[in-house]
Amino acid sequence: MVTWNYVKARTIGLMVDDEGMSTVEYAVGTVAAAAFGAVLYTVVTGDSIVQALTRIIDKAMNTSV
Repeated sequence: MVTWNYVKARTIGLMVDDEGMSTVEYAVGTVAAAAFGAVLYTVVTGDSIVQALTRIIDKAMNTSV
């Protein structure tokens, strides 16, 4: 016979059980990292960033010590 305490304990156990959550979290994290990488790549390879980095490097290389 199933008692109320068993049902309550089983329900709480199912609510607390997070089996499979890590897989979803890894998938969401991977998608977010890929999207961030794509945005970062687009920004860094843009003309303005390349020009700014080139100016900084040129200025650093031509600075007298």
